[in-house]
Amino acid sequence: MPEPPTERTAAHGTNASDDAPDDTPRVGALMRADVPTVRPGDSIATVARTLAESGLPGVPVLDGDEIVGIITESDLIAREADVELPTVVPFLDALFLADAGRDYDDEIRHVLATTAADLMTSPVYNIRSTATLSQVATLMLDRRVNPVPVVDATGRLIGIVSRADLVRVIARLESEGVSDVSEAQPRGTGSTLG
Repeated sequence: MPEPPTERTAAHGTNASDDAPDDTPRVGALMRADVPTVRPGDSIATVARTLAESGLPGVPVLDGDEIVGIITESDLIAREADVELPTVVPFLDALFLADAGRDYDDEIRHVLATTAADLMTSPVYNIRSTATLSQVATLMLDRRVNPVPVVDATGRLIGIVSRADLVRVIARLESEGVSDVSEAQPRGTGSTLG
């Protein structure tokens, strides 16, 4: 199978050769086009709210039109707070300590001052809308990324695809009795198929 048409965002993707037939399902038919994003200077609260409202496992970080990073639920949950609490605690523990009424005001203010730029993973793996579903699945598994931003030839964000989107395709195929994903034809646009 050819390599997926992808690279880190800094390189704005690449045009990998694709030997798949023209009727092979493509990422463009599956991707969610209304992509929630955050900016590098956005607060941790804004990032958390955007993630929660989007229903996606991650959101791209944009500086202008350029994808400079991505923040996933895992990034947010696993972030270690750089504060002097009784022991080094995960970011969320520091927030819960604040709710418990302990007097760690300076440390909590420091944690709450964390921005999207502090949390994001950069550079970002992305994929073109012309990539096959197998190619995006391979990228997700090999690089352990979820979700994957979808970009046009100039590297501009045009959509996003997640593992859940691929799972919905598999579930639909099973219900339709299709045994091979290459026979599948994604229906509709956005994150909800069919």
